[in-house]
Amino acid sequence: MRTLATLTATVAATPALAASGPFFSLENTDFVVLLAFILFIAVLVYFRVPTRLGGMLDKRAQGIRSELDEARALREEAQSLLASYERKQKDVQAQSERIIAHAKEEAAASAEQAKEDLKQTIARRMQAAEEQIASAEANAVKEVRDEAVNVAVAAARDVIAKQMTATEGNKLIDASIDEVESKLH
Repeated sequence: MRTLATLTATVAATPALAASGPFFSLENTDFVVLLAFILFIAVLVYFRVPTRLGGMLDKRAQGIRSELDEARALREEAQSLLASYERKQKDVQAQSERIIAHAKEEAAASAEQAKEDLKQTIARRMQAAEEQIASAEANAVKEVRDEAVNVAVAAARDVIAKQMTATEGNKLIDASIDEVESKLH
């Protein structure tokens, strides 16, 4: 480590030792380096390197400025598009909510209509069933009456046949014929 420090100190001190003698002499390295530096600067100025560098830097700055302006314009356009899409999204959401509300209203109305139709259908079927029951009841009553009449006639025939004689039967037949004649004329 110590040798590294010594070597560094020696290298750093060497140029100071090279500048011996008068300053404006070509044997003085400081003067030669100064002349070479001035000549280098003169060549740079003669070939307009600083102007070209400045122009290149100005072009680069202008390019960066135009890119920044373009980026700002793109950002503003993106923000306006974002705002537009957000508005469209809100509009679509509001429209979908309206559609859903309308669909719910229609579903409720359809359900109410279906209930009403079902009530009417049930009422019609109940009416038809009651009519069928009444008709069946009337038919049953008629059949019972007809059967009762048939039984009564048969019973009356049996009773009359047992109690009546031939002369009484003839009298009844003659009376019935006279009654029919009087009613027909």
